[in-house]
Amino acid sequence: MPCTTIAKTASLCYNELMDRRLLPIGIQDFEDLRKRGCIYVDKTSFVYKLACEGKPYFISRPRRFGKSLLLSTMEAYFLGKKELFTGLALESLENDWTEYPVLKISFGADNYPDLESLKSAMNLMLSKYERVYNIEVADRRSAPRLNNIITSAYEQTGKQVVILIDEYDKPILDALYTEYEEQNRQELRSFYSPLKDLDKYIRFLFITGITKVSHVNIFSGLNQLDDISLAKDYSSICGISECELEKYFSPEIEALAEEQEMTVDEAKAKLAQMYDGYHFTHNAEGVYNPFCLLKCLKYKDFGSYWFESGTPSFLVKTLQNQPLVLTTVINGRKAKEVQFKNYDPDSKNMLPVIYQIGYLTIKDFDKAKRTYTLDFPNREIEEGFLNVLLKKFVNVPDDDMGLAIDNLCDALEAGDIDKALSIVKAAIADLPTVVKKDMCENYYESVTHLMFRMTGWRVVSELQSVAGRSDVVVATKDSVFIFELKMDKGRDFEQVAAEALEQISANGYAERFTVSGKKMYKTALVFSSEGKGLLYWKAVVDSSALN
Repeated sequence: MPCTTIAKTASLCYNELMDRRLLPIGIQDFEDLRKRGCIYVDKTSFVYKLACEGKPYFISRPRRFGKSLLLSTMEAYFLGKKELFTGLALESLENDWTEYPVLKISFGADNYPDLESLKSAMNLMLSKYERVYNIEVADRRSAPRLNNIITSAYEQTGKQVVILIDEYDKPILDALYTEYEEQNRQELRSFYSPLKDLDKYIRFLFITGITKVSHVNIFSGLNQLDDISLAKDYSSICGISECELEKYFSPEIEALAEEQEMTVDEAKAKLAQMYDGYHFTHNAEGVYNPFCLLKCLKYKDFGSYWFESGTPSFLVKTLQNQPLVLTTVINGRKAKEVQFKNYDPDSKNMLPVIYQIGYLTIKDFDKAKRTYTLDFPNREIEEGFLNVLLKKFVNVPDDDMGLAIDNLCDALEAGDIDKALSIVKAAIADLPTVVKKDMCENYYESVTHLMFRMTGWRVVSELQSVAGRSDVVVATKDSVFIFELKMDKGRDFEQVAAEALEQISANGYAERFTVSGKKMYKTALVFSSEGKGLLYWKAVVDSSALN
């Protein structure tokens, strides 16, 4: 290739690179993001409002939601780095830029499986600020050291101290269900203990985490913390709203639509289906997961990016230590705020875990009863969570699970009920060791529902009719399958199946579907009460739906 051609090609590539809008994927440092010229969704008005209206705050948000970038933005603001806010809301809101001493402590970078690893990390973080303020360390315990740093910073600068703590709960979650869990809790209690008594030295305190662990004394000792996790004013402080999506990313959406051979409206609808739907309070605009949204816009493909970055070990550990109760996570779970706001590691209640990690979100609110409805925020999260559950509770190898679900989807679409149930039978041939025999019935109904739901067809458990509730209903584009699940309990399989089919007819489970014109299968499933899986099934076609 001639040199002039090579030079011209290089020049075109360079110009294309310079014209490309930079998406800040994985960038958690505000200063770095601004200096690189990345697109920044302006959240600085929230920072100003927080700084003006209060002092000690806490917020819980799922991982990959921009908590670290938010704290980095606060750090730049309180350090008085006015030049970084050019063109942003804070530039016009703030008239008196003041530099404060800032202590930024993040537990997100390391793992803390035991007390020694936690102490080592805390020693590094404290040593950094002890060098800044020339503090000689006489007592190696963390509480006196933090106390000395805060008071020394105040005395040497004459200004109150800003304290930013990111992922405060990670040392607890990393050691969850181990002998070191309580040791890490105790160490953190000691570490945070000076904060309340040093209130006069503190200008601003902001703490983030995934969970709000109910019996860590950071919250009983620091009872003045303003928890804004469910506050409407700050519902979109992390994440990207629909308005922000259109304001900041229209060129990327157009490029995505072109790549996927969609209209712009179709691309927006698909983005919402996959990544939108998070509500951190009631009657507030939903937000997109920013990490997944930006990855999709960069690579112009609707992938499952949240799960590609790893399943939270916190969730896996909890599932390993708690029974499977599917009704706690599907079909619009209703709950009071106290049931999902605080996580207690000693409790059997998984709801706070699943909500705070981001698998469930607020979908509705009954103002009179003060009751929330929680459900999956979007399709990406639903598929990912159900996949995590399936890998734990079925006997199909991980590498075969996707193929089994695809085959199940095809069998249902073709109306091949025998093939579909043969796949289900193979997946749950024996009771897993994590499930006790007295939980057989709940286990079989839960896993059957999970497998059907993974197909992408509409699935409902415990669907209410006039006379009762059907166990599982699956609707494809041409058919409706009504499943009634029964345990054999030592009885004749055919007799149990006949009773189940009679229950479907007697309770009118099929009546709401008769006007659909779809082929309707009434199906009885008989499971082993000894944990030996699906023993027998019988399906009949309801001809009334075809007339």
